[in-house]
Amino acid sequence: MTQHHLPLMVTIFLFLIIPFVAPLSFNFTNFSPDNADIQYERAYAVNNVIQLTTNLASIGRASYAKPLQLWDRASGKLTNFTTQFSFTIDSHNRSAYGDGIAFFLAPVGSRIPEGITKGGSLGLTRDDQPLNSTDNPFVAVEFDIYQNLWDPEHDHVAIDSNSMRSVDNVTWLSSVLDGKQNHAWISYDSSLRNLSVVFTGFMGNSSVRQGLSHIVDLRDHLPEWVIFGFSSATGNASAVQSIQSWSFSSTLEIGEKTSKGNTGLVVGLAVGGGVLVCGLCGLVVFVYWKKRRENEDDPEFDEIMDEELERGTGPRKFSLDSHLFKGKSTLTWPARYKIAQDLASALLYLHEEWEQCVVHRDIKSSNVLLDSNFNAKLGDFGLARLVDHEKGSQTTVLAGTMGYMAPECVITGRASKESDVFSFGVVAVEIACGRKPINHKAQESEINMVEWVWSLYGFGKLIEAADPKLGGDFDEQEMERLMIVGLWCAHPHSRSRPSIRQVIQTLNFEASMPILPSEMPVATYLAPSMNKSSLQPSNDGTSFGSSQIQSLNFTFNTDSSQLTESSAASSSTSSLLKTA
Repeated sequence: MTQHHLPLMVTIFLFLIIPFVAPLSFNFTNFSPDNADIQYERAYAVNNVIQLTTNLASIGRASYAKPLQLWDRASGKLTNFTTQFSFTIDSHNRSAYGDGIAFFLAPVGSRIPEGITKGGSLGLTRDDQPLNSTDNPFVAVEFDIYQNLWDPEHDHVAIDSNSMRSVDNVTWLSSVLDGKQNHAWISYDSSLRNLSVVFTGFMGNSSVRQGLSHIVDLRDHLPEWVIFGFSSATGNASAVQSIQSWSFSSTLEIGEKTSKGNTGLVVGLAVGGGVLVCGLCGLVVFVYWKKRRENEDDPEFDEIMDEELERGTGPRKFSLDSHLFKGKSTLTWPARYKIAQDLASALLYLHEEWEQCVVHRDIKSSNVLLDSNFNAKLGDFGLARLVDHEKGSQTTVLAGTMGYMAPECVITGRASKESDVFSFGVVAVEIACGRKPINHKAQESEINMVEWVWSLYGFGKLIEAADPKLGGDFDEQEMERLMIVGLWCAHPHSRSRPSIRQVIQTLNFEASMPILPSEMPVATYLAPSMNKSSLQPSNDGTSFGSSQIQSLNFTFNTDSSQLTESSAASSSTSSLLKTA
């Protein structure tokens, strides 16, 4: 069996055994009455927005026309999803207003309950069942601007489950009198059972970010298939409540079930096919594994990477860190932004475009090499490893440089595409701030660069982190974008980081920036037993021992926004990579 036959055989085998999956994803930047993907119930599209309510005693719903498979009864698996939307609640300067908007999930066929005359239920429950809606089950995130008997004192954002008495809530710094536009981002992490929402509020004329999260197993409250969308209502007080944009993405949706009439045939074919392909499976896996082991253990692997990745590189002119910290000429802002884009393109090539996925494992500013035109190349592949494109990870001894290493690498020793993205994020923030990741000479609140920048982000003062050596000579939009993308990549929870392709889309202004928590999350990992001999920092990294591995507590989780826009920056070349 030749190596060239392996990809075809693997593809055929996987096609035979893997069930069909089709994630649900859409992105609406405006709405029209003839949009068949939106189902309106007493709501309507006008002036490119969804108008949910307009006056007193008004109710409206708008939901996506196709149902979402929330979980699979056979496997018990839950779907991960994210949704982002912009909306306004405008009382037109009237001090008496109500009642709010909810993003909801409900069983297929759910409709506005009959006989609603009050706005407190936001169109989700009957008037006589606000606190026990067993006839109309739902899970919702509400943006509530009216105080009912079961509500907290102030305008609030809350999570509801079959009741308008919320399971969790937080005061919302709303701006209803003048109807400022709000943004909200909701995600469900099936592995953590975490439903989280990040949303904007206002302090004066300044926008601030707020957040809320709650652990809930959606299987306990909703059936496999659900509808989802927005519901709103008013009672004796009114407000114009509308949706301006809406995007949604489910990261896993199991395909349609086989009809009952074909069950016997399918079972028979599956059993027979399984017997036929078992031998092929074993042979394919063995040959592929053997070839992989030869590649990874081959001492000439680095030289092969040299030849593959060195083509087209220009003459070197110092590393990135020498320009940022060692008295070389100050890099202009356009040069810095392009360096970040070049580095992202180099990672895209390694992670997705080379014949095998390569995890670099030691991305840092001293390994970013600049030629005479300040084009960036990624160097030093001494720690790089080949991994599966699908899995993108492998367990190894700990390797890398402290300050650039993802927390899961420190705890588990597992290198992955996500840990490379984390390191890229640190470098991106480093480029923008002109600071080292760890500086023990700085004030206590500024020792950890990423934590310090994230705190400024939460206070709406991100630009204050810009490198003072630039003297204010930079594009503020690009500066903000680079730092927010860097923080997104350096999210402590690996599943919340973007792919490197999403990074490129965002840096190229082809996708909107994510809404991050106002406070830096902290991830939880169960630390395995490790000894000092298993720790392998890079040559110029800070030495550390197992005593420095700490238990981390999780406080808030948010997955990275799902980007659906197409990207013009697709393929990069190996000229963006360089071996030292």
